[in-house]
Amino acid sequence: MPPEERSSEVFDETEEVFANNMDNTSNGHLPAAEKETEPEVEYDDRFEDPPFLSIMSAYLCLFLLVVFGHFRDLLRKWGFDKTMDTSEFGNEGFVPLYNDFEAFYTRNVWQRVLHYWCHPLAGVPGANIEIWDRKFGSFNENIRLQDTKRNYLNIGSYNYLGFAENNGRCSEETIKEIRNKLGTTTASPRSELGTLNVHEELENLIAGFLGKDACLVFGMGFATNSMNMAALVDDGCLLISDELNHASLILGARLSGAKIKVFRHNNMKHLEKILKTSIVEGQPRTRRPWKKIMIVVEGIYSMEGTSCNLPKIVELKKKYKAYLYVDEAHSVGAMGKTGRGICEHYGVAPEDIDILMGTFSKSFGAAGGYIASDKDIVAHLRKESHAQVYSSAMSPPVARQILASTEAIMGVDGSGEGQRRIRQLKENTRFFRTELQKRGYILYGELDSPVVPLLICSIARLCAFAKTSLANGLAPVVVGFPATPILGARARFCLSASHTREQLQWLIDLMERCEPVLGLKLSSRHKQKLKS
Repeated sequence: MPPEERSSEVFDETEEVFANNMDNTSNGHLPAAEKETEPEVEYDDRFEDPPFLSIMSAYLCLFLLVVFGHFRDLLRKWGFDKTMDTSEFGNEGFVPLYNDFEAFYTRNVWQRVLHYWCHPLAGVPGANIEIWDRKFGSFNENIRLQDTKRNYLNIGSYNYLGFAENNGRCSEETIKEIRNKLGTTTASPRSELGTLNVHEELENLIAGFLGKDACLVFGMGFATNSMNMAALVDDGCLLISDELNHASLILGARLSGAKIKVFRHNNMKHLEKILKTSIVEGQPRTRRPWKKIMIVVEGIYSMEGTSCNLPKIVELKKKYKAYLYVDEAHSVGAMGKTGRGICEHYGVAPEDIDILMGTFSKSFGAAGGYIASDKDIVAHLRKESHAQVYSSAMSPPVARQILASTEAIMGVDGSGEGQRRIRQLKENTRFFRTELQKRGYILYGELDSPVVPLLICSIARLCAFAKTSLANGLAPVVVGFPATPILGARARFCLSASHTREQLQWLIDLMERCEPVLGLKLSSRHKQKLKS
């Protein structure tokens, strides 16, 4: 059924749903009071707020950073302190390409703690990882790479199933592809001279793995979202996006030209209200029905570790005749009994999802992305997608790596290694989450999510945790404002099937030893349980 008819068909049905909430006015719109009423916030026990003292200390820390930052900016302006920022010269009379004030946080915070980020790797991102040593100048104004390197426990890479390795069947198949067959690149887009047998073989395998009719693979995961959205929706269409969607989805939505509305993270009441009002009111100014309505969510949210409420979203999608786009970058391979992602995890039929998107840079240990859907949509993307027409095709050895890892996950290779890794990842995730939560740490996300954010709250405590971790042989990922809310500074642990129980226990013991200094046990619920 054409999208215009789908939106129009549900119009009368939605009018009936709204009948009890309408005033006896002739214009047929929602009353003003209803429009101003905020949707009821659904309580989500996966997000625990930090205690009041931690909140106040975080704000105090930020206040001091701002005060001293402005003071240092004055010293720089008067010539008493040097600045490491790049300045624009010779553009008098022109609008600046960038605003110096917007770099305040970068200049006064990021630059001073740069040594906790951007680590140059010296080896494979397995359970352990080697990192080159660096020497920093005063206030990190210059960085010099050293000849020495150190070994760390890797708790930050997206290597969920451990297929990013330099030995075993996957790497052997990749090496054979380079030496004996197709080399390293096609040097052409897929629509010209870039389609190889290995690409078609991979697309057929992924489509069968996900339970979809057809699939299209791309050389870059970010571009899979940002360059394909415009081929699916355009002016006159409506995109309803979760507020915590990835930057690639946000960029793709903006480039599409469609109207964008945002609903609160996993708040199904808010999502349904947006669907209702959008269908009843139609497009702005013209009030015509939307050509197409698409809900955009992620399977696992990479900064929160939460999963989308897929069964409820599918229910709303069917009720209001909308399309559904699910980004499975972090869930495919890592969720579900056989690694088939968020659909298998929740028991949702793949045919209920219009478009399944995912990347190969996490569970598959490679690079690139895919879109799986019905044959008509995939055929449309082959002709209209910018990532298909203008970008170089996926590298043949990368495609061979994905084929080998997917066959292992599916059990086609007969080794059983893929299923063993899926079970190991689930055991590691549940053990690590359970042990930290019962000790009083605030963790985000659900039990089976391999993305485990640890709430730290304060930027000062965040830097202290990063420094202590690196000094003790742990390589974590720490994230703070502006990538997170002001009170949302966190360490993000990414678990892998390659981690052993002993390594995870060592990490837990390390955090316990550092607790008196760092003070990371912020959970008030844990303290209430102990009292009761």
